[in-house]
Amino acid sequence: MLDTETTQFVDAATALSATNLEAAFDRQIDLWTEGGKEASEAAGPSASASSELDHRIRAALLPRADELNEHLFGLHSDARTAISTAARAILTRRRLTAEQFTVLVTPFVELGFDIPAHAG
Repeated sequence: MLDTETTQFVDAATALSATNLEAAFDRQIDLWTEGGKEASEAAGPSASASSELDHRIRAALLPRADELNEHLFGLHSDARTAISTAARAILTRRRLTAEQFTVLVTPFVELGFDIPAHAG
């Protein structure tokens, strides 16, 4: 089951403009070589939580697929990736190091999101 902080993040992130979703994904790519890849691997939730998270993100973004892809080809998929990565970090924040957590949520912090504090 997803916690309140994670569902609130997903609901807010999936409502972002196409421009902001593009910026979040681009920033996530920039951070990939600065520990993002390893942090993302460490942030794997349980299979049931992963499934629930994926369903919530897909259900919110699917109606926007045409809008996102018209803004930038492939943005629908990129947005799912960016949101999922940060949401997994929020969900598993108690297991992650502060550095791992920070690198995964930074793209959304830079957009002004109020991210829950690291709880490791």
